[in-house]
Amino acid sequence: MQGPKKPNNEAQRVETLKRLNILDTKPEERFDRLTRLARRCFDVPVAVVSLIDSDRQWFKSCDGIDVKETSREVSFCGHAILGNKPLIVPNTLKDQRFCDNPLVTGELGVQFYAGVPLIYQNGYQLGTLCILDTKPRQLNQEQIIDLIDLAKIAENELSASLTATTDTLTHISNRRGFDLLAPKAMEHCLVGRLAVSLAFFDLDHFKQVNDTLGHAVGDQALIDFTQLLTSSFRDSDVIARIGGDEFVVLMSGASEKVANVAIRRFNEAIDAFNQNQEAPYKLEFSVGVASAKEKSDMNLEVLLKMADQRMFKSKH
Repeated sequence: MQGPKKPNNEAQRVETLKRLNILDTKPEERFDRLTRLARRCFDVPVAVVSLIDSDRQWFKSCDGIDVKETSREVSFCGHAILGNKPLIVPNTLKDQRFCDNPLVTGELGVQFYAGVPLIYQNGYQLGTLCILDTKPRQLNQEQIIDLIDLAKIAENELSASLTATTDTLTHISNRRGFDLLAPKAMEHCLVGRLAVSLAFFDLDHFKQVNDTLGHAVGDQALIDFTQLLTSSFRDSDVIARIGGDEFVVLMSGASEKVANVAIRRFNEAIDAFNQNQEAPYKLEFSVGVASAKEKSDMNLEVLLKMADQRMFKSKH
């Protein structure tokens, strides 16, 4: 096994990483949604946002395995940060650097790795967005570009404040976050000839809640609605608050029939909340659903507009 070398600017690189105050912090949705999307888009068992500390690789987000960190000596990402381009290892068993690595020979059984360095604004490679598989595989050029695009979003999150792509009240994606993530999910479905559906939600009587009960109660209603959304839909769905009381859910691989089943399940969760909770309000909503079938050339903008129109028709 060949352990990774250290970059020439190692001291400055580690100091930059530590100044971000991100190491050993709690999971954050803004990174978790990226690893969920990467795992789904590339159909791999594991996707990770990894940060390379002085003697370890620490996982800010890890979807697929319950691991927080490993030693830097065995890390694939330690090799990836030595350059500016993606590091792709199609078959670890045939690569002298990794064939006897414990991550390959052990329980995890990594046989494929692809990682894109996360380059901070001053030029330091702080970590990677990477995907892992337990069998050898190849990535085509379009897939490599997709992985780079997701890594660029992760770079932006390292550089930007929490509010850049996350709604501060509900902690799901805001409009900007949706505009970054949803096109990739949509493209994955259309290229893979998968159906995709978008649900556009609008809370009913929300202004009345604010006017009669106050904005603090209105905020709690938005939080309750968000929690029911995230618990009712899949982790891989892109869920966002795109306006004051407007929410969207992009469901990858879901036909209109499947989407409507999910909407009914969500409606049941709303009914249960209204019956069992002692909140001074009831949650009610209007929703419009638009779907693109397999082999469709429909784009996200058209899908969003169609779902919005159907929601408006439902409301009135």
